[in-house]
Amino acid sequence: MSAIHYDDLPTPIGRLRLVADALGLREVWFETGRHRREPDPAWVRSATALAFARVQLEEYFAGTRQAFELPLHPIGTPFQLAVWQELGRIPYGATISYGEMARRIGQPQAVRAVGAANGRNPLPIVLPCHRVIGADGSLTGFGGGLPTKRFLLAMEEGVARGDLFGLAVHAPRPV
Repeated sequence: MSAIHYDDLPTPIGRLRLVADALGLREVWFETGRHRREPDPAWVRSATALAFARVQLEEYFAGTRQAFELPLHPIGTPFQLAVWQELGRIPYGATISYGEMARRIGQPQAVRAVGAANGRNPLPIVLPCHRVIGADGSLTGFGGGLPTKRFLLAMEEGVARGDLFGLAVHAPRPV
């Protein structure tokens, strides 16, 4: 078994914990949120081992990266992996509904299961589950909280419009 490395990254939405193994980025954790946990004592803290992900996430938050090019190694069921792979196909600055996500993976009746898989996405931001919204356009649950989801969507919209500076003051404050 290969070593698992982790490191923390300060961002406009609070500190993110990055977790990777030899195959790629495994997880991104929010400092606060419903799935918060501590690293396993056997894991190794290493900024060097996570530099590949740190750079791209910093570029994303700076508004200079709209697509990630990272080796990923999420762990999940085949259904979850299919949902998470589809998340990676949602264009920057766009949103889709859970129903649309279910249709895209060829299981239009699995809207709730798609929602559950979305909620267990181990790589938020990189696999942009924040871009999935309710059928009526409402913002629905997000592991980092709705203020964070709102911020990420507004940031992407601002970057898409070319307004990099108007959103910096609207970052949610860590709780």
